[in-house]
Amino acid sequence: MTGESVQAPLEASAGDPKHAARATRSAGRKMRSLLLDAASPLFRERGLSGTAITDIAAAADAFPSQITYYFRTKEALFVECACRELLYLARATEQAALKARTPRDYTHALARTVTASDSVAFFAEALTLTRRRQDLAPLVERTIERLHGEGARAYASQVARHGWRSLRAPDESSRRFWAVAIGVILEGYAMGRSPEALCAEMLRVLGEQAKSTGDAARLRLVEERGTSTTSDGES
Repeated sequence: MTGESVQAPLEASAGDPKHAARATRSAGRKMRSLLLDAASPLFRERGLSGTAITDIAAAADAFPSQITYYFRTKEALFVECACRELLYLARATEQAALKARTPRDYTHALARTVTASDSVAFFAEALTLTRRRQDLAPLVERTIERLHGEGARAYASQVARHGWRSLRAPDESSRRFWAVAIGVILEGYAMGRSPEALCAEMLRVLGEQAKSTGDAARLRLVEERGTSTTSDGES
């Protein structure tokens, strides 16, 4: 009996080490996601100092030790939450702008979506935190590069799709948009401005990003008329 009881689990586990590893990784990813989901609203509402690890664990129906196991520190969890929320916002922003038919409508849709959320302000807190915690800076750096890369690709796709004439390279446009968004939103939060005021200020600072096919055609027509008039006068 003793030999049989020891041998059975050995036979059962020997054949599927890869399956067990995959199951463990899958469970780990799920737990990380649950902890991030639980922590984000608490951090946004109470801030870093006002949120305890025990609060996050209770909201996620987890143990405090699981938070330290997956994220090491509360600060690391905070930064990862902020980075994830910013990328979620970027995705929602591009989705909101998909129906735009003109460059003006596209920029308006982007600005409205970004300023309606507190994700940029949340991310700015993470930026401030990493100034004192350089071990967390690589995550922020990867997030910013992904933000700019995906933004540039989305913008280039829209320009090509509609035949717009961009006034700047896609990468420059993306970086400029997010730099303006962070600056305007942080200043606006400090001044107590409404989302509508933030959106208006963003649009003012951004200005024109591209010209539509119709705009370009009208410009060519005006230029041609000017050239024709000059030629007639000279003759």
